[in-house]
Amino acid sequence: MRLYKNIRRVAAVLSVLACVLLCVAETHAGKSSSRKIKVTATVTMITDLVKQVGGDSVEVSGLMGAGVDPHLYKASASDVTKLQNADVIFYCGLLLEGKMQDVLTKLARRNKHVYAVTESIPEDKLLEPPAFSGHYDPHVWFDATLWSLCVDAVVKGLSEYDPAGKEHFEKRGVEYKARLATLHEWALKKVGELPKEKRVLITSHDAFNYFGRAYDFQVVGLQGISTVTETSLADMIKLVEFIKDHKVKAIFVESSVPHKTIERVAKDAGVKVGGELFSDATGTPGEMENGHDLGTYEGMMRHNVNTIVEALK
Repeated sequence: MRLYKNIRRVAAVLSVLACVLLCVAETHAGKSSSRKIKVTATVTMITDLVKQVGGDSVEVSGLMGAGVDPHLYKASASDVTKLQNADVIFYCGLLLEGKMQDVLTKLARRNKHVYAVTESIPEDKLLEPPAFSGHYDPHVWFDATLWSLCVDAVVKGLSEYDPAGKEHFEKRGVEYKARLATLHEWALKKVGELPKEKRVLITSHDAFNYFGRAYDFQVVGLQGISTVTETSLADMIKLVEFIKDHKVKAIFVESSVPHKTIERVAKDAGVKVGGELFSDATGTPGEMENGHDLGTYEGMMRHNVNTIVEALK
C-alpha cells in the first residue's frame, strides 16, 4: 500500500513538473507564438513596410495617416502613449520626423527597441542637396532600390525583439525585396515611355530628388525640404519662367501639401495640373487603383509613376 502511495506521489510530482516545463517551453518558443508584437511606426510607408515583413506576427499602429505632413507633425499625448506601450518602434530618421525627434531619442535612451529604417542605407547612397543645409534628404522611398535596403532594419528590429521569429522575418524580408525589385524594373520600363527631354518633374516641395536620380528626371520643387517654408513671389515667377522656357506640359500637386500655390503657378504658366502625387504619405489603405492598394508603398509608387508619365506624354 505504501509503495502504491509513493508511486502516486511521484506521478503527481512528475505531472506538475511536466506542466511547468511546458509553460517554460511555450514562453521561450518566441514572443510571436504567445501574442503579436506591438509595433508603432511613424509615417505610412514605414507602417506598410513593417506589415510586409512582420505579417501575422505583428500588430502595427501608425502615428500618421494618409495625407499627413511629417515635417510639421507634433506628437500628441495619445501618440506618446502608443510609443511608450510599443514593443518595437520604427521611424524614418534623417530628420524627416523633425518635431518628434526628441521623443524618439528619449525612448531610445531607455533601452527601448527603437530603429530608424534609413540606418540600413550606406551614406554614399544618400543625397545631400545644397538646399538641405547640410542634411541628407530623407525621402529615400522614392527610389525602390533604397527602400529595399530599409527592409533589413525592420528584419533586424523584429528579430532582436523576437529571436525565435528571426527565420520567419528573414523569409518575408527576402520575398518583399523581390517584389520591390520587380516594382523598380516596372518603373524603369514605364518611365521609358517618355522621351528624356520630357522628363521634367515639377512639384510642390523638394521631395523627389531620389526619384529623379533613380528614374532619370530633372526635378524642381517650388518649396524646400520643409513644407513650412514660405514661397516667395520671386520663386513663383522664376518657376513660371522655367516652365515656359522648357515647355513643360504639366506640373503636380502633392497629397500632403496644400494645392493653392502650385495651382497658381500652373495657371500663370498656362499648363495643366497633371494630378496629385503621394509624397510624404501613402494613400488611404483599402483604396484601390488598377488592382493596387494606394495605402501600400507599392500602390503609392505605381500611382505616382503612372500619373507622372501619362501627364507628361
